[in-house]
Amino acid sequence: MLDRYADRWALVTGASSGIGAEFARRLAARGMHLVLSARRGDLLEDLARELDVRHGTRCEIVPGDLTDPAEPRRLMDEIGRRGIELELLVNSAGFAVVAEVERTDPARVLEMIRLNISALTELTYLVLPGMLERRHGAIVNLSSIAGFQPVAYMGAYAATKAYALHFSEALFAEVRDRGVTVMALCPGVTRTGFFDVAGVPNWLRKQSSHDPEAVVRTALKALDKGRQYVVVGWKNYLRSLVIRIASRKRVVNESMKFFRPTTRKE
Repeated sequence: MLDRYADRWALVTGASSGIGAEFARRLAARGMHLVLSARRGDLLEDLARELDVRHGTRCEIVPGDLTDPAEPRRLMDEIGRRGIELELLVNSAGFAVVAEVERTDPARVLEMIRLNISALTELTYLVLPGMLERRHGAIVNLSSIAGFQPVAYMGAYAATKAYALHFSEALFAEVRDRGVTVMALCPGVTRTGFFDVAGVPNWLRKQSSHDPEAVVRTALKALDKGRQYVVVGWKNYLRSLVIRIASRKRVVNESMKFFRPTTRKE
């Protein structure tokens, strides 16, 4: 499988931190060159220097905010202008909104939907035709264990991850016989800045979790095998199975015990 990576190009969105940054590190170690995209250009520059020192990786930096509806097309146009042909797309950019209904900002939720769904979808459809024409390539879309169920207090987020899971599984079936793999990556709680952005910084102390290295290591092993989706961690995998046989009322009621953003007297 090394031939799939060495001296080829990958686009990693959300590459400034967390899972996205770890994908960049792991892919660089496999000999890939990288297009790094995220809002924070200074962090992308730091990462690019790190990868150059460690692996001699060529990195192209394209900062941008994928919550802007025009940004996916601009990003791909810029990649084309630089003469880069993508072998791999990692749609890692995303965030969550966690709040009780009265404290939820609808504008922030819509911004999340534009990033977690719209940008992921547009980038996937912009990249796939070239891969299908060449009859090789892969796309990794970041879903979540939350994508298998409704989750109280973060219902819109869980719905975006269900979309990413189902969208990726459908495309996997369409393109698997044409040399291209589309895979959904479904981690559970991961030790990143995700929860600070979501407004629930204490969650990591309450939940068992994985580090980004374990998530990406699992993802790349599954991608090498041409998997349709992968759940990170055996406990999370068992949870994804139990969810399918429990009543939907029971599932969402149980989620309230784990994901309540604030503690208050009833």
